[in-house]
Amino acid sequence: MPRNYRIYINDNTLFISDFLPEQKEKIQQLEFQDFNLQTFYKKLKNGSKKSYIFLTKNPQETFKKLKKDCTIIKAAGGLVESANGNFLFIFRNKKWDLPKGKLEEGEKMKEAAVREVEEECGIRVFKREEKLCKTYHVYPIGTKMVIKKTNWYKMKVKGEPKLVPQKEEGIDEAVWLDKNHISPVVKNTFPSIMDVLRAGGIL
Repeated sequence: MPRNYRIYINDNTLFISDFLPEQKEKIQQLEFQDFNLQTFYKKLKNGSKKSYIFLTKNPQETFKKLKKDCTIIKAAGGLVESANGNFLFIFRNKKWDLPKGKLEEGEKMKEAAVREVEEECGIRVFKREEKLCKTYHVYPIGTKMVIKKTNWYKMKVKGEPKLVPQKEEGIDEAVWLDKNHISPVVKNTFPSIMDVLRAGGIL
């Protein structure tokens, strides 16, 4: 079965797929020949929330070609559940988010995920469970385009520890929320975080 991709560019979505996904919004089809990610990024209007797609028989090959001219950054994060069945969210850069961060040299994805959660929220992870999903995010650094690949893992903690947000990482708040009270998060978060919440069965 071909692997299909969903790449986020701010609030826009770029699909690389062998079929047209079912969704309410219209999807604009793009041609991969002569496609330039940097030019495409610059043309996107600030605040736009549109969907684009490369329809291709071989999504993996197309994604590989897209990555060729980009810097790849690997990151990892966690969807953390307390013993009370509440979930951990952080508030950073005026949006709700989940704890995550870049890999250090020689670090494995799953190790980085636990370290970042513990550092950003001042807690101990009791158990790291299965990988929930991967998300891809595109942004520029200087003259280069970056594709950030984040692996997300389900995690558990003992009890419901007090959270200490890592202020130097720009985290204003860290909270436990039960899944029936996450509407503020849903209204003000990133599309990639919605994917993680769906994969974790919260939505």
